[in-house]
Formats: sequence, C-alpha cells, structure tokens
Amino acid sequence: MLQDADALPQLIGEYKPLDQWQAHLNQLFYGLRGDNLRSYYQTFASADFRLAHALAADYFERVTKRETGVKRGKGEMASTGSSELSRQSRLSSESRLTILELGPGNGNLAACFLGHLKTLDRQNTIYRRVRYVMVDWEQPVLDRALAHPDLAVHRDRVDSHCASIEHVAGVAEATVDRIFCNELWNDLPTKLLVKHGGEVEEEYLRPNLSESLHATIQDWSAFVRAFQEKNLGTLKTFPPFLDELVWEREYRKIEWKDLPYRKTIAEFLQSIDQDVLVPVNVGAFATLKEAMRFLAPDAIGFSAFDAGTADMKVLNDPEKPCYGQFGGQYSFMVNFALIQAVAKQLGMKQTTVESQREFVGRSLNTNVITLMDLLASHPTAGPKLQPWEQDRLVLKTIRALNETFESPYRRRLEFPIGTNMPPEERETLGAILRALKDNGIPDTVAYLTEEELARAQKGLEEIGYESEAISMALSAPPSPVEYCHFSCR
Repeated sequence: MLQDADALPQLIGEYKPLDQWQAHLNQLFYGLRGDNLRSYYQTFASADFRLAHALAADYFERVTKRETGVKRGKGEMASTGSSELSRQSRLSSESRLTILELGPGNGNLAACFLGHLKTLDRQNTIYRRVRYVMVDWEQPVLDRALAHPDLAVHRDRVDSHCASIEHVAGVAEATVDRIFCNELWNDLPTKLLVKHGGEVEEEYLRPNLSESLHATIQDWSAFVRAFQEKNLGTLKTFPPFLDELVWEREYRKIEWKDLPYRKTIAEFLQSIDQDVLVPVNVGAFATLKEAMRFLAPDAIGFSAFDAGTADMKVLNDPEKPCYGQFGGQYSFMVNFALIQAVAKQLGMKQTTVESQREFVGRSLNTNVITLMDLLASHPTAGPKLQPWEQDRLVLKTIRALNETFESPYRRRLEFPIGTNMPPEERETLGAILRALKDNGIPDTVAYLTEEELARAQKGLEEIGYESEAISMALSAPPSPVEYCHFSCR
C-alpha cells in the first residue's frame, strides 16, 4: 500500500527489506542534513547535562568501589588477604580507563560527562586516566563533536575514531572499560517481522518520489542514479527530497539464513500473536556483539539509552508505534525484551532494563521528571491548545523555572517561534525568549529535579500549575513506550 494514494509516485528504487532501505536513508540523511540535526529531533544529550552527569556519577562510584575492593550495592569490604587481588588492584588503579561513546552526536554528552567526572574526582585518581573515544561512521559528525566548545579543556584525553558502529575496526579486544550510546539504536537497521498464515514474514519497502517534486527535476535519470548510488555531491544539486519520499510496502517470507540469532528470534516470536508487527533491532544486536569483543573482563559495562519497551504486553499490541519519520529518516522503537534475549545468547552475564528517568534520578540521588512531563501536567495542556499557545506555555514555564534554576553550563536555548500566531503574541514570546538567561533551562528536552521544582513552585503556580499535579508527575510510573536504560556486563 502507498502511504499517500494520491501522490502519483515516481519509482526510484526496487523492493528491499526495510533495514536495507533504512541504512540507505541514514547515510543520505546524515550526509545531507547532518548540520541541522536538531531541526528534526532533539535528544536528552543535545543540550541538557543531566544524563551525562548521571553517567559520570555512576561511573565514578563504580570505578571507586571496584578499585577499593568494595562490593557494589552491599557496602561490604571484599577480602584483601589475597596478594593477587592486591596486585590486580594496584595494576587497575594505574591503568588507562578507555570509554567508548558510539554515535556522539554534537559532543555535548562527552563534554558534560568529562566535566562532571573531573568535578567529582577531587583526588584526580580516575579522570587523569580516562581516554574518551567518540566513534561514528561519518567523519564530519566526529569533527563537529570534537569542536564542541566545552570539550576544549578535555582535549588531551579525547579521541575520535571513524568506523562503522556495527563493526568497529581498529579497537583492541578486551581493552575498554565503559561503552555507552544515547538514542542510537533507534536509528540503526531494524527489521519488522510478522507471523502470518503459519509463516514469518518481513516488511519490504520500495521508494518513490512525489509527483510534485518529480515535476521540478530536469535530469530525472541523473537524480535516480545519484539516489541509488548515494552520491551526496550530485544529490545536493537537486531540490530537497527526503520529505517527498513515498513508500510502497509488502510482506515476504523471511530468509532465515540471512538473519543473525535466528533461534533466539524464532523463540521470541512464539510469544507474539498472529499479524502483530515486531521490531527486530539487528543493528543494536551488532553493537552488543562488538561490546562483548571490546569490554575488559572486569569492565564497568555497556549502557544504551533509547525509546522502547521490554513489556511483552506492549510488544504484543498491534497498535503500538513501531516507528516514526523525522526529516525523512526512519526511527524505530527498540525491542528491549528481544535485546535482552540476544545479550544472554552472546554471553552477557548481567542485563537490566529500567526507565531512563529512574537511572538519572538514582545516580543523582533525587527524583527527576522531564520538562515535557511538567508541561503535560498543566491544566490546559493537550490537543485543544493551538501550536502557538503551546509555545507560549513552554516559554512561560521556562521563564518561571529560570528564576531559581542555575545550570553549570552556558547554553543559549534554541526555540524557533512559529509564524502562525497573532502578531502581538509573536512579539511577546520573542521578548521572553531573548530575555532568557544563558545558564537557565538549556533545552525543551531536559530533566528537572524535585528540588528545582520546589524552588520554582510559586512562579509555576502563577501560570496555572498545581502542586498536586506536579507531585503526581514525579511519582508517575513509566509509559508503555518509554525512554529506557539498557545495561549489561
């Protein structure tokens, strides 16, 4: 079926499995729109610092306990009678601590992680040994990440490595202490499988271009050839097209021989009903396999943060949101339940899935909610608000929070004000935006602590928030599809 039956599409490719076209689109998206990623979506690390600070606090605590012989979580001293243990501890305390970040984005996560780790490490026993390596398959992405202004003071311990995320060549085995990636798995190749009529089928796609854009392209054969060959130089000479793609879908019997971990996947599908689409995040599986290869025997481990679920009831729901499109790029829900099963097959001894909010709050010893959670608790929030009214609520909320909020970093809030609003409102909102301080709320995708909300309570109540609703938001259980933290060792 066509997404838009009235589009009169012009064929620009043949049917291929969904994950193959997704990988194709990723290369085009980052090559053509890499400079403007935040115009299409934001992550919890694009400008905010709380996730990075939570990772730094967690890492500092766990390395300290490992090197002092304390069993994590039990508060008991391990036996130090063994001379071998003492020798290993001395060697460990002097060794380099290599950290890999897969898909570093704009470098903000690295900058805030290293900055907070340095602050926590008052004795300079851990920070001075860290070697932080940012890994991405696009050199321009790495160049932009390295240019993050807050990384300048850490440049003597930051490296970049251009390599495929699914196969990171050039990194020695069993040498890495910590690996993490933030909102990467949802961009990596993913298959959509479904049980139908006694068979397992997968989704195939075929790309077309809308008739309206086709009419503006003079050299059609050159465009099709450049699209199929991923020739970025030539594609940049044509009008922007990623938002004008029209996809045809069909389902074909899966070729099991081409699918990794097929026994684990087949067993997982036994718990899924007929005709229910299931995401199979094959790119995420590849990063787990690489993590097994890189992590040292006593490594702190691997962490991934992304939107998805481990709840089998949700995964068995035919109405669940399997994917979305942002600027022409597919972004998939992460099937954490299947990822846990694959991790165990690979030999990971410990795997956990928790809400990302829980990880951030626990690591920072407080309760947190996102700014979006706070906005949703406002009595007027919901679909009845016009887009410009939503913008007004966002900016007034940020202004109220900024009366008491103090960020350790200077981040100018990026907030495009829409044009479809009364002129006097546009002028008012522009004035609010220009007056926001540089060390205030850094982003609309940001975490707020319970203490910060309490300090701002008076200002929030003046714009209509109710303290009971905020308290409920702080204690609300995770949503069915939620930002999660997957970890394994």
